[in-house]
Amino acid sequence: MSGIPARQASPARLRLQEVADRLFTADGIVATGVDRLLSEAKVTKATFYKQYGSKDALILEYVVGRDSAAREALQALQAHASSPVEALRSLVAAAAGDAARPGFRGDPFTNAASEFTDRAHPVRVAVAEHRDWFTGFLEDRFRELGHPRPGAAADEFVLLRDGVVSGAYAGDAVAAVSAFERAAERLIAQPG
Repeated sequence: MSGIPARQASPARLRLQEVADRLFTADGIVATGVDRLLSEAKVTKATFYKQYGSKDALILEYVVGRDSAAREALQALQAHASSPVEALRSLVAAAAGDAARPGFRGDPFTNAASEFTDRAHPVRVAVAEHRDWFTGFLEDRFRELGHPRPGAAADEFVLLRDGVVSGAYAGDAVAAVSAFERAAERLIAQPG
């Protein structure tokens, strides 16, 4: 399932979204050329430009779609949790599960940011907006938990999550996940 949201999408647009999500994740955004996207989505160049106008528009839709999917998943996780501790522990389990998954390719937001160095580029702006939202989501959970420094705890959790997704992708996934789980549990268990 694609992380890109459908907006009254034509079948061709849906195919482009699904192929872009798969290829951008597997091979990288910049490395994935328009011709390959067109070939695998089985659409013409005219259709692509009619739907998007540029590859940058498709890339931005990919990042924004991943953001929407992440927000929905985290809000569902929170809704099903009986307490802030359970919500945070469920988030740890989800992040650890993703990082340990065969074929894991790292965090799509970090990966996108690494490919677009200009902080003013719309992709980097979308990544920054996602990270700000995620940090705020965590800060709210730590505040509900009664953590003495919820903002600092949220920043530390984001750093831990960044570490597990990078460490699992670039190195030993088992060690990265184990270290993440231990450090996150210490942060969650800190007395309020």
